[in-house]
Amino acid sequence: MTGAAVRRRRLADLPGCERAMLAVHRADGYPAQWPTRPSHFLRPADQLAAWVAVSGAGEVLGHVALGRDSSAGEQWTGLHGGDGTVAVSRLFVDPAARGQGLGERLLAAAVRQVRHWGLVPVLDVVAGSTPALHLYRSLGWQELAVVTQEWSGGVTVPVHCFALNSPADDGR
Repeated sequence: MTGAAVRRRRLADLPGCERAMLAVHRADGYPAQWPTRPSHFLRPADQLAAWVAVSGAGEVLGHVALGRDSSAGEQWTGLHGGDGTVAVSRLFVDPAARGQGLGERLLAAAVRQVRHWGLVPVLDVVAGSTPALHLYRSLGWQELAVVTQEWSGGVTVPVHCFALNSPADDGR
């Protein structure tokens, strides 16, 4: 699977994104609650942009998106004021394609776009997602707080809120 490319997501990529997301859900439990409408989960109303990692044959290997809604954004605003954040979300890499740096490449693409807009990238991570927490901490993301989110069905979940404060850092 060498030679994978990271590019903007297209509408035609959604079935491949859903397939990769299902593989991630089965392997890692992400997303924690499987969405009733996966395509809507991948394309929420507040989404600003999205990218995919694709193989040379065009198979979707990973995904990342940018949106406005996040607990981390609320935490940043509470600490720094203003509305200067964009949330990195829906980041995943198919388990069969891991170990190639695709997650970091997707994250870097998203962070570059946020920086281009002159904003601060933020993200939320479910407390039990140990590999994700380790990744973001190792890449220099600062933890702002741990908050409780209320999800559908009355489920409450602790979530770590992160921001990437250094303008020179692209999240890799």
